[in-house]
Amino acid sequence: MSILVIAEHDNAQLKASTLNTVAAASRIGGEIHVLVAGADCAAVARQAASLQGVAKVRLADAAHYQSQTAENLSALVLAQAAGYSHLLAPATTFGKNLLPRVAALLDVAQISEIVGVDSADTFVRPIYAGNALATVRSADPVKVVTVRTTAFDPVASAGNAAIENVANANDTAQCALLGRELSKSERPELAAASTIVAGGRGLGSGESYRALLEPLADKLGAALGASRAAVDAGFVPNDYQVGQTGKIVAPDLYLAIGISGAIQHLAGMKDSKVIVAINKDPDAPIFQVADYGLVGDLFEAVPQLVAAIR
Repeated sequence: MSILVIAEHDNAQLKASTLNTVAAASRIGGEIHVLVAGADCAAVARQAASLQGVAKVRLADAAHYQSQTAENLSALVLAQAAGYSHLLAPATTFGKNLLPRVAALLDVAQISEIVGVDSADTFVRPIYAGNALATVRSADPVKVVTVRTTAFDPVASAGNAAIENVANANDTAQCALLGRELSKSERPELAAASTIVAGGRGLGSGESYRALLEPLADKLGAALGASRAAVDAGFVPNDYQVGQTGKIVAPDLYLAIGISGAIQHLAGMKDSKVIVAINKDPDAPIFQVADYGLVGDLFEAVPQLVAAIR
């Protein structure tokens, strides 16, 4: 039994999500290979080769993999799939775009966003916005699986796997990337941050969000997040959203300020190690998952909290 993990990267740096996916692969058992596809991405292949548990890195380096479009990558994965019992990718936008195409081309069912591994063919995944866990067994000859990265601790860099070049699939020419706009921030990336300060509709406006939460995030070295209600109200951009339809996070510390705790928001952050909630409503659902809760006026509590942090 052998497993192929499709690496997520930017042609220069291996994304942290790949480390979590390799951890999930190690729970399945068997020999783990990592497929790195990109352009001028030899440095990424070396990073993948250093991951604990990885036996081999397969490198496809070609100009038409520069943008890592799902059309070209799915053709490559299909060409390399022979002999593998499992194909894994992180359940990020990268994996969610790629693996459904691969599963369709292989005529198998995809198993999405696993949070646990019972055996090589049996997995645990959340359903109903994370309010229940389903244990599913696959009888398909190839298991195509996306991994919820917050459920698995990343592997260490303690390996020295061999790197081999593989034949590139032909450019499908089905689409071309015309441009990419990347949000730039001095703060940590939301999905990978160890501390997150998140605000909800209770803040009242975008001005209040920035005035209250940015000084707190600066003191803590934290990323900023938001509930869907705050995003829909225009307080912050879409990429701040935490929840079922936003980013799934599991930081060491999550501060939920003015967030009531709708089901879809809880689905995106309830695996955080420590959750602190500030809300004036004592019956707010967020207190059901919070480790520490303060019932009070956030407009008074947050400035006092900022002042108290040295």
